[in-house]
Amino acid sequence: MLGKDGKGQFWFGSFGQSPGPIHLAFAAENRDQVRQFYAAAIAAGGQDNGAPGIREQYHPHYYGAFVIGPDGHNIEAVCHRPEA
Repeated sequence: MLGKDGKGQFWFGSFGQSPGPIHLAFAAENRDQVRQFYAAAIAAGGQDNGAPGIREQYHPHYYGAFVIGPDGHNIEAVCHRPEA
C-alpha cells in the first residue's frame, strides 16, 4: 500500500499469474521530485527507460522519467506543472 498523509491511495498485490510487464505512473509535485525518483531508482539498480525531461507529445509541461524495475515493469514519475 502506498499513500499520502498516512492514508492508502494505491494498493497492489499478487493474485494469480502476472499479465506481463505493466506501466505505473506516479504524480510528482514538482520536477525536482521526478529527478530524485530517477536518481534513486537508477542507484537502486533500475534500468533507464527515459531520463527526466519534457515529453511534448503528451503536453507542453509533461515532465517525466521512466525506469524499468527488476521485475520488468516500467515505472514513471511525472509532473504536469511548468517549471517553478
